[in-house]
Amino acid sequence: MRILLTDPILDRFRSELTRGGADGHDWAFLAGAPDAAVAAELPTADVLVASRVTAPMAEAASRLRLLHVTGAGVDRIALDPLPAATTVCTTAHHGPSMAEHVVMVTLMLSRRVLRADRLMREGRWESVAVDPGVPLGATLAGRTVGVVGLGQIGGRVVGALTALGMRARAVRRDPAAPLPAGLRPEQLDRVDGEDGLDALLAGSDVVVLTVPLAPATRGLIGAARLALMRPDALLVNVARGPLVDEDALYEALAGGVIGGAALDVWWSHPKDGTGGRGYSRPFDALENVVLTPHHSGHTTETFGGRAREIADNIARLGKGEPLTGVLRR
Repeated sequence: MRILLTDPILDRFRSELTRGGADGHDWAFLAGAPDAAVAAELPTADVLVASRVTAPMAEAASRLRLLHVTGAGVDRIALDPLPAATTVCTTAHHGPSMAEHVVMVTLMLSRRVLRADRLMREGRWESVAVDPGVPLGATLAGRTVGVVGLGQIGGRVVGALTALGMRARAVRRDPAAPLPAGLRPEQLDRVDGEDGLDALLAGSDVVVLTVPLAPATRGLIGAARLALMRPDALLVNVARGPLVDEDALYEALAGGVIGGAALDVWWSHPKDGTGGRGYSRPFDALENVVLTPHHSGHTTETFGGRAREIADNIARLGKGEPLTGVLRR
């Protein structure tokens, strides 16, 4: 089979991708190639491994048997123009890494690490031991985390934070659906449907967004919903930036409507031609915000697992066996 790979991160894992049953095929590693160059190669491709597919690319993939997306989201994939016979698969493996990130940034905000680090670098020692006016931090134990979306990532977040003594609640599209693998019912105080979002926001000390971006979830958190949150509550977004209204979030953070936010996802992307910041409001001037460049899942374990699953699926395709991670479309 002829296999094209355009994902620049998975390109680092060529040995895992070409191992076993995925070896011996005609691989073309095109990470960094212009879109037009990729489209020119697609008419002869059986498999495309990619994180982004434009409409012209999809239209050119006339004989494509498998499009293997290199992550869980398909918001950067033009699905409609793909041939009807093309199977689309996704892959995950990022849950543990992202859950660790959520724990890390939640503790950073709870303990005011950004301010303490900045002042120490300036030679200033600010603590309650020398200034009784300095606010005390708070432990996570006994506080409540509200998770919006309870898939693989949300389940891992609940597991990680309840292990530190937090209580947990969640909202999801189908509250009666089975819990994610490894999550026990007793780890959650309650699981509600989407109509329970406002109550979750009002009743949580930490709100974590893990829901996919879709027309129904774009702008899910705006000014009215931010106003429902507690004044010291924290918002952690590891899903997609446009789930939250940018202007409303900035005003809420700057005005003390909520206590802080950890943002790993943004409203634009450096490759969109809008610069490298990802945001238009001055979030970088706020001390109650942790900013990271969409890297909460970027670990060797995440991408190594993805490469191995993709290799296994290519092997299954060659043998005519059922594939994992098939997207219903």
